Amino acid sequence: MDMQKMRTFILISLLLIFLTACGGASFNGSRTGNDRQFIMDYSIFNTTDSQVLKLEKGDIVDVDVVSDSGKIDIEVKKTGEKALYEGKDIQTGSFQLTIPESGDYKITVKGRKARGSISFIKETSKTA
Repeated sequence: MDMQKMRTFILISLLLIFLTACGGASFNGSRTGNDRQFIMDYSIFNTTDSQVLKLEKGDIVDVDVVSDSGKIDIEVKKTGEKALYEGKDIQTGSFQLTIPESGDYKITVKGRKARGSISFIKETSKTA
């Protein structure tokens, strides 16, 4: 191999190593999701994830957020409707969402350098 080809090979190899190292992981953790719950526990969350819950009018969704670092944004939205809940840079805490009408609700969570956990768990309404 001549010197020019060797330099090109080395430069391309270094570039590939550099680009791979800069990408970093987008998610490291666990995730559980079905039509009644959406639970994530993560040491790295640098992406967007979502889950659809099938909810009835009067259902209560318990939301728990643990934000150890980074930023978490949340949107809860019924298909084709305005957001029922929207929060940016959510801090550690708990709250409940009361569902105003039956349907499929998409929960979207966006993380930026986040570490912690989040859970959305459906409770059946007391009137059902």
